[in-house]
Amino acid sequence: MPIEIERKFLLKNNDWRDEVSRSSRIRQAYMGEIDKASVRIRVQGQKANINIKSASLAMRRLEYEYEIPLAEAEEMLDQFCNQPQIDKTRFIVEQGRHKWEIDEFYGDNEGLIVAEIELSDEAEVFEKPAWIGEEVTEDPRYYNVNLIKHTFKNW
Repeated sequence: MPIEIERKFLLKNNDWRDEVSRSSRIRQAYMGEIDKASVRIRVQGQKANINIKSASLAMRRLEYEYEIPLAEAEEMLDQFCNQPQIDKTRFIVEQGRHKWEIDEFYGDNEGLIVAEIELSDEAEVFEKPAWIGEEVTEDPRYYNVNLIKHTFKNW
């Protein structure tokens, strides 16, 4: 069973921008209300996937992800997914054996920037760069599935 262990953080400053190795624009949205899971369609560059995650908003969740044809993903985003959609750029910062994914949001979530790190174990030790701020892993407002319902501009 695939498990995702992920921690989320706010950023203290923009120093991380000097360490970015690559970035890509992401468009994603969620399908309907499901009690036990969220179903997400994501287009990132020229690739697309469908992702199913357990509904609990915690550090550790079940996650399944499958690549799907780009044209079909775009059609699903337009026809089946809830609105509004998430629009963001994901920046990658490599640090040692870890990879930080930093999401800068646009539209109704403009101004929000969140850093995430995936771990192999909940107790895994990792180095926090100087630009990492407050941890928000346990705050449901920072999960993409909630940023659609309660946008950052309305906090």
